[in-house]
Amino acid sequence: MTSSIRTAVHESLPYVDQEPTPAERDAAQAQIAAEISSSSPPPSSSLLPPLDHPPTFTPIIAAELERISKKQPLAAIDLSRYEVQDDDDDQTLPSDPDELSPRLSRAYATHTYLAGREAHLRLLDAYGKNAWLVANWQAEAHLGALERELAAARREIDVVNVGRRRLQDDVGEELKGLEETWKKGVGRVLETEIATEALRQQVLERQRGGAA
Repeated sequence: MTSSIRTAVHESLPYVDQEPTPAERDAAQAQIAAEISSSSPPPSSSLLPPLDHPPTFTPIIAAELERISKKQPLAAIDLSRYEVQDDDDDQTLPSDPDELSPRLSRAYATHTYLAGREAHLRLLDAYGKNAWLVANWQAEAHLGALERELAAARREIDVVNVGRRRLQDDVGEELKGLEETWKKGVGRVLETEIATEALRQQVLERQRGGAA
């Protein structure tokens, strides 16, 4: 036949134990600091590289880190191609088609960007208000659900704290009695050891006196 034993382990007894005084807390901190200073540091994990191992980066990352260290602006995208370009006069237009190709490419990119932006502005003007109201309603509903969950969690915490305090109050006197009994037992053990050592010294002295 097997038997099961339920063991309740409490990391702290805040409703039974008294709060340590500042002097006691400082003494405990001093003992912890002395223990840490006297112990050897923990060995470093073999999975981690040594501290003096220089990091390695790809050429692109190295160039970007250098740009950031020099506080230079990012020039990855040419924003001028999305700006409205002034029409060139017929007299300044080059006659070579190869020279016109970059201008036509920039003009096409500008036209595509402005057309898309105009379409987005029209959609925003037509449906932006309703979309904003719907988004606010969804955000409020989500916030309300989170607040209800938070309130439920706080109620559960209060119930646990009340039960914890009731349990500790019920066994508080018993714990104090056991602590006093333990202290008295330790004191009696020390007294017995002292008396035993004194008796041993007396026996040794008598043996020395008899031998003399």
